[in-house]
Amino acid sequence: MKVALAALLACAVTALAPAANAQTPLLTTVKNRGHLICGVSPGLAGFGLPDAQGQWAGLDVDLCRGIAAAVFDDPMKVKFTPLSSKDRFTALQSGEVDLLSRTSTWTMARDTSLGLSFAGVNYYDGQAFLVKKTLGVDSALKLNGASICLQQGTTTELNVADYFRKNGIKYEPVTFDKGDEAITAFQSGRCDALTDDSSALYALRLKLVKPDEAVVLPEIISKEPLGPVVRSSDMPWFNLVKWVHFAMLNAEELGVTQANVEQQKSSTNPEIRRLLGVEGKFGEAIGLTPDWAYRVVRHVGNYGEAFERNVGAGSVLKIARGKNDLWTKGGLQYAPPIR
Repeated sequence: MKVALAALLACAVTALAPAANAQTPLLTTVKNRGHLICGVSPGLAGFGLPDAQGQWAGLDVDLCRGIAAAVFDDPMKVKFTPLSSKDRFTALQSGEVDLLSRTSTWTMARDTSLGLSFAGVNYYDGQAFLVKKTLGVDSALKLNGASICLQQGTTTELNVADYFRKNGIKYEPVTFDKGDEAITAFQSGRCDALTDDSSALYALRLKLVKPDEAVVLPEIISKEPLGPVVRSSDMPWFNLVKWVHFAMLNAEELGVTQANVEQQKSSTNPEIRRLLGVEGKFGEAIGLTPDWAYRVVRHVGNYGEAFERNVGAGSVLKIARGKNDLWTKGGLQYAPPIR
C-alpha cells in the first residue's frame, strides 16, 4: 500500500509540474523574442499615432519605448499593434500583446473581472462633449434630446447614460467601433455632439475639415484615470511596467532630463544616484540591469518631457498639465521613491 501510495503521489507531482512551469515569465519571453509587443490606439494624436514614415509617437507610445529602453537599451525594439476599444482587452488576455498602453480607463470592473491589472496612471482625464458652434450650445446641460456619437466598448457609454439620467434629460446614442468613424459621423451631421475623454476630443477635433468651428464644452462628467494594463498572472512584469512609469516621474521631480542625465550620474544627491543605478542594485528586483532607469531617461526622457512634446505646449494639442502636473506643483502625478 505504501509503495502504491508513493507511486500515485509521484505521478501526481509529475502531472502537475508541466502546468506549474507552463508559463515562461513574460520578461524572459520578451528578451528571447528581441522586442516588446505593445497594444496602442489605432491612431490618436498625442497618445499613439504613426507618422508618414510609419514611426509611432505619443504619450502612450513613449511608455512602451521606455520599457524597451529599460529592457534592451534600445527604445526602437517595440512592435506596435493598433487595437480598437472593442478588441483591446481580448488581445491582451490572449497574449497577442505584452502590454496595453492605449488610453484605457482604470475601473473596478476591469481591475477585478478580466484577469488584468492596471500598472499606474499615466494620464488623468475626464469625459467631455464636442459640439459645433452653430448648435448654439455652451453647456452639456443644454443637450436635451440631442443625438450623441460615441465609441462602443468604452466607459463613455455608461458615463453618458449616468450623466443624462442624473440630470433628467434625454439623448439618442449613436455608437461606432472606432474614434475615426465617430468623428466622421459628427462632421457629416449624423449626431449633434461627440463624447469621449477630453484629451481624445482635442485630438479628434483636429481631424475636422474646419477644427475652429467646433468647441469642447466645459463640463467634465467623469473620472478617467488612464494607464497601462498587463495580465495579472505575471507579477514581475507588472512591477517592471509600473516602475518604468514611476522612474519617469521621479526623474522629472529630481530634475533629471534627457539632456543632463549623463552629468547627473555624478550627482551627490542619493535619490538621483539610486535612480540612475550609481548606487544600489534596484534593477535586480525587476530583472534588469542597475542602470535601467538611466536607459529610460537617456532614450525617452522624463515624464514631463514626454508630456510636453506629445500633448503639451510643444505639441499640436497644447493641453495644459493641470491634473497631470507633479504633486509638488499641485497635480496628481506622484511616484513612490526608489530606495
